[in-house]
Amino acid sequence: MNYEILMRECINLAKLGEGKTSPNPLVGAVVLDKNNNIISKGYHQKYGENHAERNALINLSDEQCIGGTVIVNLEPCSHYGKTPPCADLIIEKGIKKVVIGMCDVNPIVAGNGIKKLKAADIEVIEGVLEDECKKLNEIFIKNMTEHKTFVAIKSASTLDGKISTSRGISKWITSENARNEGKRLRLKYDAIMTSSSTIIADNPSMLHNKKVIIDRELKTDFLTSEIYKSGISYVFYDKNISPERTERVLSAIKQNDSIILYPSEVSANKIDLGFVLNKLYELGIMSVFVEAGGHLNGSMLKYADKIYQFIAPKILGDNTGLSSYNHRIADTLDDINNFRIDSAEIFPPDILLTLYPVK
Repeated sequence: MNYEILMRECINLAKLGEGKTSPNPLVGAVVLDKNNNIISKGYHQKYGENHAERNALINLSDEQCIGGTVIVNLEPCSHYGKTPPCADLIIEKGIKKVVIGMCDVNPIVAGNGIKKLKAADIEVIEGVLEDECKKLNEIFIKNMTEHKTFVAIKSASTLDGKISTSRGISKWITSENARNEGKRLRLKYDAIMTSSSTIIADNPSMLHNKKVIIDRELKTDFLTSEIYKSGISYVFYDKNISPERTERVLSAIKQNDSIILYPSEVSANKIDLGFVLNKLYELGIMSVFVEAGGHLNGSMLKYADKIYQFIAPKILGDNTGLSSYNHRIADTLDDINNFRIDSAEIFPPDILLTLYPVK
C-alpha cells in the first residue's frame, strides 16, 4: 500500500484549515476499510471543533471501520481538551492500523497517543513523509517547542531589491497575480504586522482580523486610517512618550474598542521588537505576517522564521530608491543574514521565493 500518496492527501486536506485552527495544528485524515478502499476523509476545520480523525470517523458505522486503517499527518491526541481523545475513538471503531506522519510535539500528547493505540493492539506506522508533515505544522512546532510566536516576512521588490522610488511610489511593482497570492498568504497567519511609516505613506487597509502596528510616537491617524476600520489593532508605542500625547490618543479612540494600545520597551529609539513578540505570544497570537517597509522588515530579520520574497522582472536602477531591508550599516560580509531557498514559484510575470534562515 502506498501510504505516501495517502499522506499527501492528508496534508492537502489539512491545508483547508489554514488560518482557522490556531493555536491547534493543521491535520487531515483518511480512512480505509479492511480492503484498503477509501471510505472517508476529514480535516480539522476550526479551533474548538472536531479534530480531523473525529470528522473522518464520526459518520462511519463500526462495521465499516472494523479492520480498517486511519492515515493522519499528526499523532492522534490522547487527552480531553475541547474535544474527546481521537485515539479513544479510533480504538472504539475497531481500526486495526494507524499510519502517522509525525509525532505530536505537544507535551500533553508527545507519544501518548501512539502508546495508547499500541496498547489496544493497533499496528502503528510512523514517520511517513515526516519532513513534509513537519513543514506543514512549522508554526505549531515553534509554539510548542520554543513558546514563541512564529514570524514570517513578506516583501515585494524589483530585481535590484527596491520596494519603491525615493519618493515612496510603489504602486505597483508586482503584478495583480503576485499581490493576490500575498493576500492569500496573509490569511494563513494569526495577525499581520506593519509600521506607522507604511500606514502614513500608503494608507493600506490590510484586511485581517488582527493587526499589529508599530507606532512609537503614536503618529498614525487613528480615526481615518483605513487599517483601523476593520479587525482588532494592537498598537505598540514608546512607554516614555509624553502622557499628554497618550491621553489625546486615548480620548480620540475611546469609542473604538478595536484599537488596543500597549506601552512598550524601547532600545536605541526603536520599539523593542523582542518585547512585542513576547507580548503577542501572551495574547495568544501564535504567528505574525510582517508587511512593512525596509526599516521594520530589516529589524525583524533577526526574529524571522520564514521569508516570502516576491520579485518582479524590473530594475529601478536608482540607489536612492527604498530597499526591502534597510535597517543598519553593514561594514563587512560577516554581517550578512543567510537564508536558504526552499521553493520558487511563478505568479506571472513575477516570482515568489520562499526562504528559511540558515541556523
